[in-house]
Amino acid sequence: MAPVASKANPLLSTIPWRRIKLRTICGGRIAHAPSSSSPAESSATECEGRIAGKKILETFSEEFEIGSRKISLETGKIARFANGAVVLAMEETKVLSTVASAKSDGTRDFLPLTVDYQEKQFAQGVIPNTFMRREGAPKERELLCGRLIDRPIRPLFPAGFYHEVQVMSSVLSSDGKQDPDVMAANATSAALMLSDIPWGGPIGFIRIGRISGQFIVNPSMDELALSDLNLVYACTRDKTLMIDVQAREISEKDLEAALRLAHPEAVKYLEPQIRLAAKAGKQKKEYKLSMVSEETYEKIRSLAEAPIKDVFTDPTYGKFERGEALDNITQDVKKTLEEEGDEEGLKVLSKTVDTVRKKVVRRRIIGEGLRVDGRRLDEVRPIYCEAGNLPVLHGSSIFNRGDTQVLCTVTLGAPGEAQRLDSVVGPPSKRFMLHYSFPPFCINEVGKRVGLNRREVGHGTLAEKALLGVLPPEDDCPYTVRVNAEVMASDGSTSMASVCAGSMALMDAGIPLREHVAGLSVGLVSETDPSTGEITDYRILTDILLDIKPAGIPLDVICECLEPAHKGRIQILDHMERAINLPRTQDGRNSPRICGRISVNDGFLTIVAKNQSVLDKLMEKIDFIVGREIQKGGVYKGVVTSVKEYGAFVEFNGGQQGLLHISELSHEPVSRISDVVSVGQVLNLMCIGLDVRGNINLSLKATIPRPGSKTKPAVEESVAPMQQTAEIWKPVNNVHKEQENKDDQPTGGKESLSSVVIRSAAECDEEEKSAGLNQNSKAEAPLDAKKLKLGMELTAKVHQIRAHGLVLDLGGSVRGMYRFETGSRRDFEVGEEVRVKCSSFSSKGVPVMSLLQEAFGEILALRKEKDIENRSVKRADMVTGQEIEDFGGGTWRGNLE
Repeated sequence: MAPVASKANPLLSTIPWRRIKLRTICGGRIAHAPSSSSPAESSATECEGRIAGKKILETFSEEFEIGSRKISLETGKIARFANGAVVLAMEETKVLSTVASAKSDGTRDFLPLTVDYQEKQFAQGVIPNTFMRREGAPKERELLCGRLIDRPIRPLFPAGFYHEVQVMSSVLSSDGKQDPDVMAANATSAALMLSDIPWGGPIGFIRIGRISGQFIVNPSMDELALSDLNLVYACTRDKTLMIDVQAREISEKDLEAALRLAHPEAVKYLEPQIRLAAKAGKQKKEYKLSMVSEETYEKIRSLAEAPIKDVFTDPTYGKFERGEALDNITQDVKKTLEEEGDEEGLKVLSKTVDTVRKKVVRRRIIGEGLRVDGRRLDEVRPIYCEAGNLPVLHGSSIFNRGDTQVLCTVTLGAPGEAQRLDSVVGPPSKRFMLHYSFPPFCINEVGKRVGLNRREVGHGTLAEKALLGVLPPEDDCPYTVRVNAEVMASDGSTSMASVCAGSMALMDAGIPLREHVAGLSVGLVSETDPSTGEITDYRILTDILLDIKPAGIPLDVICECLEPAHKGRIQILDHMERAINLPRTQDGRNSPRICGRISVNDGFLTIVAKNQSVLDKLMEKIDFIVGREIQKGGVYKGVVTSVKEYGAFVEFNGGQQGLLHISELSHEPVSRISDVVSVGQVLNLMCIGLDVRGNINLSLKATIPRPGSKTKPAVEESVAPMQQTAEIWKPVNNVHKEQENKDDQPTGGKESLSSVVIRSAAECDEEEKSAGLNQNSKAEAPLDAKKLKLGMELTAKVHQIRAHGLVLDLGGSVRGMYRFETGSRRDFEVGEEVRVKCSSFSSKGVPVMSLLQEAFGEILALRKEKDIENRSVKRADMVTGQEIEDFGGGTWRGNLE
């Protein structure tokens, strides 16, 4: 093929090439085009001589195994400019953690540490489902994971280190098998070890689960769904830094065993971090520390210690009185320092006075066994409980412990109102939410309420985890539940007060909790050796007013705290049970439900209404459209469709037809039916039975009182009457608890909350088959005309004996007929029980039955022994193993009573 001649572009030929900088494709850098007659040839030649070199990224990694999971730490490939950066991988889940420190002089009196954890949707191959199709503000889970990382690393920064530090952790990829939160925490510890920031690590994080009594190290998400324990543990080599637990009522002994297993497993993360830091770590930088000189401290202590002791050993002082007195003491010391011109002392005055205060309080607790408010070490503050204080709400309660007060409310919603979660792991939604609120007025301060607060989210989740273990299963209580914990006054331990108030409010709302849940804070006051940092003396405090995060506590001391915490909770539970000890039943409360609406979810139709009257009206309409089981004596609403001389035909119960005979119209004689009823008229009618042809007989006069009688008329019942009893549920998936208390399962009324669940046909069949597996049942369920199907075998009684056959009572006011066959048995008696099978239906819908041969032979054999009038016919052994059959409307066994 001949080459195509290229034509010069007149526009390009006029461009002054020397004045334009062009990016060469080959090298990827800015180059000046040469001033030659053929710029294309020159450019090609230049590209050949300027090929980019290969970039070499020096990486360092450590691989190890914990709990049958292979883990790797890698640095040097990603985020090379960060002060420290580590990628931690476990299978296909990878997390990047970076740390950086500001170049400021650190002239402040606190550590400005920020921890940001983020789960972007690209990590699971998903585009965000938002309008802008990008991630927005941090979600609750991201805030919680940030707090999980922050708590154990913060105490390990050196005293006086007040430089700004930022930790950023992000999920790079997720296979959905592992929760990235613990991985991000370990990666953060490794990144701090690599950086030049002074820090007292490394630390190790581990997650422990338990399935069927067996502990699991580093459980997967599938294993966590079956576990009754979710323990996250953080520690140094010899001290515990953080414990985060969610459990389903495990004992203190089991928790202690889990803690003692977690510590050596978490320590396994330390050596790989140390080895990685030895390979790629930076030399620790000399940062300026804001320390108080010994001379300045002694000077301020001598001025402030005596008046502080007078205030903090007097139990008559309240929270605000103590605070005001401490401010006055600080101002008096400030005046003295200003008179002396002590500039250094003025800069550290507030912090030093607070240090003196802590030492005074600590010395009194350890030396005298008394606390600031005069309580003993194991004494719980006075408690006040009240449930149902806001009766118009679905549920409410007030809980006071000392000066701490929390108001809790409960709101119930349909299943579709569950919170949607966009996490890379875990369930897509949750139906139980506890929202904690800490307004400024609860501590007599002024402030703004803006967005999600990390502290509020953390405290709310802490209380939410405590209550999850006693909630009923979703199948038994399908409502979405929101608990609002509003702190009305704060004097310490508001999160645990939210647990107590939330438990009472849930019972007030009728949620069938298994039992009450109480929360309590336990503290530690200790004396340490300044040279070694080891604890020399300590005291355990029950129900603390404030807490400070130390740089680690020995595990033995933590296990020792479990017993005092248990005793304190028992005291609180006694007060809570006096206020409300069982979930309120429907009859016992007049609070409204939610707005009437229907929510369809997972094939279930759950109906919730504002109150009982609204629910009755709603059920009435649904019953008219869908229909329900016809019961003799039941009252139904129907519409007259036609009027005959002998009565009227009525359509009711989702399209079924019934006969209202003229004799059932009124207690008085009726000459013309049209004088009483007309076509289209709506009536409340009672089912009085079925005739031999299977027709449903209705009565109007049964629903109205007889003239001169004081008997109340029958009232229409849209929902079958049920005795309202509170049902207490076992913990979900707690295998050992269920096995130990298997015989204690309640047999009372179902839910105290009004609900109707309509299942699909397949689900009904499955449920009926499961119900039919109970071989100990000795009585057949009452038959319903709609449930009778071809091939169904059952026991019937002879109702009438006629020339050509029998009229059989099939049970449940259903009649069937049996035609005598040539050579068949004819010596039946009224009331005799026979075993029959439905073989067909007549043109009018009457069931035609046939006598079972094996049962017939058995009857003849028994009749030879004794007259059948005085005996009941029992099933022969050959029928015992007969297959159980399910017929959609009920489960019937092949037995003969």
